[in-house]
Amino acid sequence: MPRDITILTEADLRGCVRLDLAAVDVVEKAFAALASGTVVMPPILSMAIPQANGEVDVKTAYIPGFEGFAIKVSPGFFDNPKLGLPSLNGLMVLFSATTGLVEALLLDNGYLTDVRTAAAGAVAARHLAPRTIETAGVIGTGVQARLQLQAAHLVRPFSDALVWGRDAVKAERCAAELAASLGIPVRAESDAARLVEKSQLVVTTTPAEEPVLKAGWLHPGLHITAMGSDQAGKNEIEPAALAAADLYVADRVSQTELLGELRSAISAGLWTRGTPPEIGAVITGAAGGRTSDDEVTICDLTGTGAQDTAIATYAITTARNAGVGTKITA
Repeated sequence: MPRDITILTEADLRGCVRLDLAAVDVVEKAFAALASGTVVMPPILSMAIPQANGEVDVKTAYIPGFEGFAIKVSPGFFDNPKLGLPSLNGLMVLFSATTGLVEALLLDNGYLTDVRTAAAGAVAARHLAPRTIETAGVIGTGVQARLQLQAAHLVRPFSDALVWGRDAVKAERCAAELAASLGIPVRAESDAARLVEKSQLVVTTTPAEEPVLKAGWLHPGLHITAMGSDQAGKNEIEPAALAAADLYVADRVSQTELLGELRSAISAGLWTRGTPPEIGAVITGAAGGRTSDDEVTICDLTGTGAQDTAIATYAITTARNAGVGTKITA
């Protein structure tokens, strides 16, 4: 029987899905669903292609109550900028959770991943950062550096921000763009340790394989969201920092043990606290979060298929309401 499939381009999606509080709430609900134990989410399928300095991740999840589930293919080929091409791209396919038939093809080129990843950072800030933040800092100068601070500002408005990157020119450019988008003073900081010292919220957004944030830099009243470590070889946070923090929270423990900052702490023999809480359990109240503004908290985000299903479902709903997209009969 012929059926309609909706095709949404990146332009379509940028027109109807934005990094706003609605997107943050969608991702928060996905994390809460994960805490219920009813979500079906297989391990990430990850493939490295070292000859091309590339990697491909495939993520999916079924969330009870959602009309559909998404399968996302997310390639990252990091020499592409030399060819005038973006490093990241990808697409999502949305299937009916009732029949398994394809309902939509979301040719987002990674845009929805960018939105849901930044929104996850906002969820972490909402539930783990101090109630009052004067200065936020970001380590990294790419797309997520910009989006993570924009997202954090939605839930914990701050009055100024700092940017550190290995490339001073890129850091200056990132700071200028953030100042324009947020409407607050933002400046490039030449010393990462000083950035952490002055900030109450720090987000790390790099593909680093050696720590860019050291344990000795921790101070009372600091929250760190680490979102760059999503492959076994990556490590942004010095392992001793996880042991020193008052609270470490994972997005998905089984993933952070293999891909995230927790992997490095376990490998170094520094993690002795057993199974850490997940952000979904903190959201639902099943696990405790920050108990005082003086605590040091760390949230480890590796990215989950539940986030992809949530943002894809949200995207198709908003697109249909806006009359956006192209339909084909298959």
